[in-house]
Amino acid sequence: MAGVTDLAVSHDDLRPLMFSVAYRMLGSVSEAEDVVQEAFLRMYRAGESGTRADNPEAYATTVTTRLAIDALRSARHRRERYVGEWLPEPLLAVDDDPARRVEETETISTAFLVVLETLSPLERAVFLLREVFGYGYAEIAAVVERSEASCRQLMTRARKHIDERRPRFEPSGDRHDELAKTFLAALRDGDVGALERLLAADVVFHGDGGGKTAAVRKPLTGALQVARFLANLGRTGAELGVVLTPATVNGQPGTLVTAPDGDLLGVLSLTIADGHVVGVHNQINPDKLHHLGPVGDLNALLNQR
Repeated sequence: MAGVTDLAVSHDDLRPLMFSVAYRMLGSVSEAEDVVQEAFLRMYRAGESGTRADNPEAYATTVTTRLAIDALRSARHRRERYVGEWLPEPLLAVDDDPARRVEETETISTAFLVVLETLSPLERAVFLLREVFGYGYAEIAAVVERSEASCRQLMTRARKHIDERRPRFEPSGDRHDELAKTFLAALRDGDVGALERLLAADVVFHGDGGGKTAAVRKPLTGALQVARFLANLGRTGAELGVVLTPATVNGQPGTLVTAPDGDLLGVLSLTIADGHVVGVHNQINPDKLHHLGPVGDLNALLNQR
């Protein structure tokens, strides 16, 4: 029963690692939590049968990754029928649940998780294990149950896809924070000119309503077009009494959008590079916000205008 003891002792320590793997694989908090729960059940059953986890972290990563690959294969079929753009479920730094804590690096940014969606489940697993978790190819081969040669080929393909689509990225800093603060003020004021000056010429705005709320079906591009759209959102929000609160979203500056009664309506995140906002992601699909607390009815609020 040594395996059971190892897992029981390591449960709280292993959960953040397992969630970190599952969330990066799936881009969904709810699906990641389901995978982690199932992984713990599998690990417990294996412990009961006498299997010892000599390296609990590696064992947990293996079980979680394999389950996440299966979950992603199923999710991809659903996402192919998704209404409009698919964006990941937001992860907030203010979340005090240790089970949801992940390292705040580029690899959890909303923009990067969208790029990861272009990979096959196996490519995604190999890329993350290698680039994020520092696994060697022999270790990766054991996790995904492929040969080392196959894993190297998967990594080559994954890196090619990532390099072609990788978003420009600027680590957080004082300038980062100041730009985000100025952006939020311009958004609150609905100031087209101020917003346009903050946006890169090739900025892209993405929205995810999932067919549940009104959102752009295709990305908007260009500083002026995006500035006008954002200014309109800001003015509409002001009319409705919506509250904009700064937050760290997937490791990047962002904004929580809440109704006058405090219920969450959306989460907006920014990607910043070269001193400008190069990407804006607006998550307003209510199904992807429930893990953050009570969610308001955006459609009903808009109908009050």
